[in-house]
Amino acid sequence: MGNPATFVIAGPEGYERRSSSFGAVGLDLDLLGGPEAVLPFVLGHRLAEGPWYDDDMCEAGALIDPARKLLLVFAQEGPSVAMRTRAAWLRTLGPAWPGWEVRWTYDGQSGLRTHLGLDPGHVPATVHPGPALAADEVELADPDPMAAVVTVGSGRCHVLAHIADHPVAEGPALLERLADAPVHTGYAGRAEAGIHLDPAARRVGWWLTGIVPHAGRMAARWPGWTVEFWADRWDEHERASGGRFAPPAPDRAAAPADVRAQALQRWAGPRGDVRERLVAALPHARIGRGFAPAVTAEQAAAARAAVERACAAAAGT
Repeated sequence: MGNPATFVIAGPEGYERRSSSFGAVGLDLDLLGGPEAVLPFVLGHRLAEGPWYDDDMCEAGALIDPARKLLLVFAQEGPSVAMRTRAAWLRTLGPAWPGWEVRWTYDGQSGLRTHLGLDPGHVPATVHPGPALAADEVELADPDPMAAVVTVGSGRCHVLAHIADHPVAEGPALLERLADAPVHTGYAGRAEAGIHLDPAARRVGWWLTGIVPHAGRMAARWPGWTVEFWADRWDEHERASGGRFAPPAPDRAAAPADVRAQALQRWAGPRGDVRERLVAALPHARIGRGFAPAVTAEQAAAARAAVERACAAAAGT
């Protein structure tokens, strides 16, 4: 299946789309290398032919508009999505692209199409919810668990595996599904998503650090309810839940150091063309073209310099 990523280079004359079947992992770290290194890297990917990836399959992407100095980005994993490092990554990304407008696209790939004036596509009718987790589930011991927190009214708290659709996509059926699910007295761990339900007031507030394709259309799944999207402001959930969701605050020293170390490792040196290596090793195999292109030593050096400048600038904010 790979880890699909979409890249769009936009401008006054239109746009071109490039893609990578294995480009999603590490894309958020790639982007910390700044435009001097990232633009040639993106242009080294294959031109996309045919339809876009399915929205629920595309794990990361970026739209780069050099004329407007606009960068739109999304991902489903990495330091950009982990609650522990997200704020530090965002503080570093801006200085890595000085003078650019940088925005996270919560709609994922469908948000890129909307920006381009294209049909954003349809919202799938089928929902794939994540299972409810008990308090002693091993997944919750991970420092960056793939978890979604659900709080209901003033008394209930559930934690779901965030491995499929966001619970907001279920609509009011979510309440019925969780009626017999394991109940937590509270949740003090990290998460990637969350939702607070107030059945008495028929109000919903939800957030995430990654993406939900067609996020702007989720309110339609809650007819008769007031739905508020909190973007990545999980502190809104903390307040609404009355303290039952209380994640640890990010470490303002450790998180930036972690992001810097990961970015420098990502751009540690030249990278060979993955497809060329596979073709050489497996000359009789049919190898696709969806691999990342080579990175030169000069590109890597420029990226490391951009990372260091961005980290220094972020430290001063």
